[in-house]
Amino acid sequence: MIVKKLEFENFRNLNNSYIEPDGGVNVIYGENAQGKTNLLECIWLFCGGHSFRGAKENELIQFEKDFFKIKMDFYSFSREQNAEIRFFNSKKQVFLNGVEKISSSFLTEVFSAVVFSPEHLTLIKRGPALRRKFLDGAICQQKIRYAVALSKYNQIINQRNALLKDIFKHKELKDTLQIWDDSLTSCGAIILKERLEYIKKLKEYAREYHFGISFDKETLDMEYISTANIDENDSLEVIKDKLEKAYQKSRNEDFHTGYTSVGPHRDDMDIKINSISAKTFGSQGQQRSAVLSIKLSEASLLFEKNVEKPIILLDDVLSELDSKRQDFLLNKTDSYQTFVTCCEESNKEQLRKGKVFSVSNGVITNVSALR
Repeated sequence: MIVKKLEFENFRNLNNSYIEPDGGVNVIYGENAQGKTNLLECIWLFCGGHSFRGAKENELIQFEKDFFKIKMDFYSFSREQNAEIRFFNSKKQVFLNGVEKISSSFLTEVFSAVVFSPEHLTLIKRGPALRRKFLDGAICQQKIRYAVALSKYNQIINQRNALLKDIFKHKELKDTLQIWDDSLTSCGAIILKERLEYIKKLKEYAREYHFGISFDKETLDMEYISTANIDENDSLEVIKDKLEKAYQKSRNEDFHTGYTSVGPHRDDMDIKINSISAKTFGSQGQQRSAVLSIKLSEASLLFEKNVEKPIILLDDVLSELDSKRQDFLLNKTDSYQTFVTCCEESNKEQLRKGKVFSVSNGVITNVSALR
């Protein structure tokens, strides 16, 4: 999968123009607030989702304009393709190979990317909800069945929690709880099985990437922390049995709290460097390296699933990494088309092959092409 040409009109602060990136590594450098991240955001929108920065579509329109239009020529699934997104009067139009689609989700069938932004460091630094969100988002990209099970599970959790609050006042409703627990067990078991299988594959790739980034000095590991004592080698039936027992065992606590205390919605993932908690003991550089390894592994698993290499978008990734780790990211990821933003002009000097673009006040300039 290769972006051949990217055009943008009235998008964020970017000057109406286009770029023709290298098929390997592309470095985009410039001072803060000049438009570097906007360029990555533009590419990311073709993945069929929303801005990775959480912006609404009308916030993507350039100041004092009333629409934006972005277009991309790309190569995927053995042929040249093109896509276009237009946004005007709160209405979005999406075109794939000249044919209008009813939703941007259709683009996911032909184009995919993995993005790292500084916000992703919260994957290690903050609570389990963000780690669960990462797992769910990554698996949903690969399996519709998982997305369906997850949506249903979340609905049932909300209904069960509402019932728990009613039971506190109306004890006669206790017997109806089993109905919700049976549904939770079925959906929850699917979610847990898929998460465990995904992490098992993810950590193998992540160890390899992190070993390279750290120049053989650090070992990265991940472990799924289940509130129902599920093991990564458990079968679906064993998971169902353990989950059912966990819901029954936690009922008294749930009656008092009015909240479902066990299950996939309460689980976590422990990330370790050299067998030590990355959250508690990892330096800023180590934490950043660990998240990068995980995101690069996400790309490898997408490639394994789709037989197409996704685009890799790395926003402000080089800060707080030493020169060796920077060199690895700039020169060892060229098997994927990669876009890297940075503030330090010196970083572009480390690139041995690819293209360098500078961004100043929304104007993008092709500085050099290296071979």
